[in-house]
Amino acid sequence: MTLDELKINENAVITAVRGDGTARRRLIDMGLLPGTIVSVCKYAPTGDPMEIKIRSYLLTLRRSHARMIEVKPCRM
Repeated sequence: MTLDELKINENAVITAVRGDGTARRRLIDMGLLPGTIVSVCKYAPTGDPMEIKIRSYLLTLRRSHARMIEVKPCRM
């Protein structure tokens, strides 16, 4: 399952960050690391971008970048 498949208020644990090059490096630099818990806060009215909560901050991502992040749903 990838991050863009989560519904609003769903929590998940990042299991992998796919891709290569600068896009993957940028996601990792933003704190999207395996083992980190994320939750989806909202989607734009058009569905792209999406806002997620990671650690103690909100981050806005394009869905194309969210598809690069594999997650496993979890309960909190």
